[in-house]
Amino acid sequence: MLEPNGPLPPEIYWRRRLLAIAALVLALALAIWLAFTVVRGGTGKKAPRAAAASSLTAAKATGTSTTAAAAAAPAATADPGTSKAAATTNALASGSPASCADQSLAVKLTVGHPTYKPGEQPVFGIVITNISTAACQRDVGSGLQQISVQSLDGQRRLWSNTDCDTGGPADVRALSAGQQAAFTLTWSGTTSQPNCAGQRVPVPPGAYAVVAQFGSIRSTPETFNIA
Repeated sequence: MLEPNGPLPPEIYWRRRLLAIAALVLALALAIWLAFTVVRGGTGKKAPRAAAASSLTAAKATGTSTTAAAAAAPAATADPGTSKAAATTNALASGSPASCADQSLAVKLTVGHPTYKPGEQPVFGIVITNISTAACQRDVGSGLQQISVQSLDGQRRLWSNTDCDTGGPADVRALSAGQQAAFTLTWSGTTSQPNCAGQRVPVPPGAYAVVAQFGSIRSTPETFNIA
């Protein structure tokens, strides 16, 4: 360092120089401290934001995982109390409903006209109805439908469609609850015997009853006249 020159004693100049250096060091230390405080403060503010962002990301990830798990979870087991209507629909959709038991069916017979002239051919209608609450299937072919004309007291059978006609091919029908299968049959107006034995002759004028049977189910007799 240079020797101080001046009118004052040298120690005074040295003292001034030392004070100036001390002030400079203090100012530098203060500047460093302020800079460190600012930097540290900035880092402290950013940390909570980063933590919040991390928490939000974790929450989203958790929500996504939960949703995915819920979507991947298997469907709940069907309630045993599923409605009968739904069961009927499913049975028909599958194409293989259970066989119709006799007690699940009803048979009704109708006569085309109350009176026919001799030589006319009466027309009978037969309707088979599924009276159960579930779908079912049954062969309702004509060979399984028996229609008989008899005396009013039911003691004498005059004709039956199964005596001389073995019927057509199988006719399997799937019937939903309440559904019907309808058929018509025309009678020649002549007598018949089992296995088509004997001679067939016209039924004489009079009052008659006709009844239909399918399986073990019989219809209510319907009356008509030949006059």
